[in-house]
Amino acid sequence: MSNFLAIATVTAALQDVLQPAVSQAVGLAKVGFSRPDASNQQTPLVNIYLYQVTPNAAYRNADLPTRRNDGSLVQKPQVAIDLHYLFTFHGNDDQLEPQRLLGAVATALNAQPLLSKQNIVNATSHFSFLSKSNLADQIERIKFTPTSLSLEEFSKLWSVFFQIEYSLSAAFQASVVLMESDDTPREALPVLARNLYVSTFRSPNIDRVIAQAGPDAPIAAGSTLLIQGQQLRGGDTTLVMLEGLERIPTAVTDNLITLPLPGNVHAGVQGLQVVQKKNMGTPPTAHRGFESNVAPFVLHPTIGVTSAVASVSGGTDVVLNLTPNIGIGQRAVLMLDSLPGDPVRSFMSQPVVSAVDSSQVIINIHGVPAGKYLVRVQIDGAESLLTTTANVFSGPTVTMP
Repeated sequence: MSNFLAIATVTAALQDVLQPAVSQAVGLAKVGFSRPDASNQQTPLVNIYLYQVTPNAAYRNADLPTRRNDGSLVQKPQVAIDLHYLFTFHGNDDQLEPQRLLGAVATALNAQPLLSKQNIVNATSHFSFLSKSNLADQIERIKFTPTSLSLEEFSKLWSVFFQIEYSLSAAFQASVVLMESDDTPREALPVLARNLYVSTFRSPNIDRVIAQAGPDAPIAAGSTLLIQGQQLRGGDTTLVMLEGLERIPTAVTDNLITLPLPGNVHAGVQGLQVVQKKNMGTPPTAHRGFESNVAPFVLHPTIGVTSAVASVSGGTDVVLNLTPNIGIGQRAVLMLDSLPGDPVRSFMSQPVVSAVDSSQVIINIHGVPAGKYLVRVQIDGAESLLTTTANVFSGPTVTMP
């Protein structure tokens, strides 16, 4: 790697490479590196002008990352750039000096496309302000290649950058210049103990989640879940992630996991995931390994005791005791239906959003005549179940005042 003087050193070393060839082509010709200027048209001169710098595509991400999480330096940051030079050739046109100089430069850079270490040492010796340059120590040698610029690109270059009369010119690219800062990385402490773990790739996959009572049985509070799939058992521990918590199943095989539904899972559309953990480290600690897809299921709420009282603000307040609890932010909708044998009537309340995690919810409903009704509730779209007697819906019920 080289320091911040690398760019200037490349330009100065380029002068050292070209000066012998230029002097041989046109006597007294010099190699300079100033901005192109129309004032020196008759002086034999090859002018080297750095007009563009671009990131090197091959090296630009080679040093990532350079810092640890705490911001300390892992290794010196490196910048990799390509230099784009414009060579302009000046002299007596009657003697074809610009063209002779162009031929000398093209031949010299074709014969020696790389900057040698001696060229760089000569440049740093000739220019005192480059004495601290360490470009000569860069492992990657600087290589020059011709750049093909169209007439339109040349026109833009001269009209926008220089705004002077065009002179015979050619473009070359120098690649790659690697520079790094003077920051000193902080060495990490040596590793006291090493742990190596090898495991085969096993991706668990859940096909479906059903109730233990059967594939068509609804899932409600107190149900036992059967999680069916492939490669469900793995690692040192197999757990089920449900509502953000890891649950311990009662039985695990490669194709089936049995999990009694925890009482703190809220009603609604739920998703669960199989998590396989592996013990690693010293002392061994469980780490999350492979994880399955998320499989959905619907947990139906169950209505216990109900009551209804007239509300001072109008309508009727229906109090429902629910299993499981209704969670904060969950949406509840009350539905009332007439009992079998009564005139068919149905009523639905406006949605109520719960502000607390509670086993009880109060829902106000308007326009319901007095009488006894079948009662249902939807929690986030999951509907409570009705009981039957002699194949007829019989409960739960609520008596409206």
